[in-house]
Amino acid sequence: MEPRIKPSIWIKALLRRLNMELIPAVIVRSGDPDGGAIYLKVNRFAHGCQVFSRSYGQGGERIWAPATGEAPVDEQQADQYLSRQTNFDPDCWIMEIEDPNSKFTIATYVD
Repeated sequence: MEPRIKPSIWIKALLRRLNMELIPAVIVRSGDPDGGAIYLKVNRFAHGCQVFSRSYGQGGERIWAPATGEAPVDEQQADQYLSRQTNFDPDCWIMEIEDPNSKFTIATYVD
């Protein structure tokens, strides 16, 4: 079993890193500091949104999966997805990242 970092620490570290890179981001929902899922909503405005969540790959490794699908969705669809997740898991965390210039990539910032 791989070591786990508390969501409160992980999300604050990502927020600080994004701020240093001048990528606007905000914690939309604070969940349980010790547990709960983390969702990243990447808003590319005219190019749509993607929501990512932690999952497991075929080999059992932890990965970030596009929760709303590979293709971007409109913001309303992304928000509806996140609303359903918060109803299911009230301990979850949500961070929104504003990325109109497609500067943010999961592989660069969170893997």
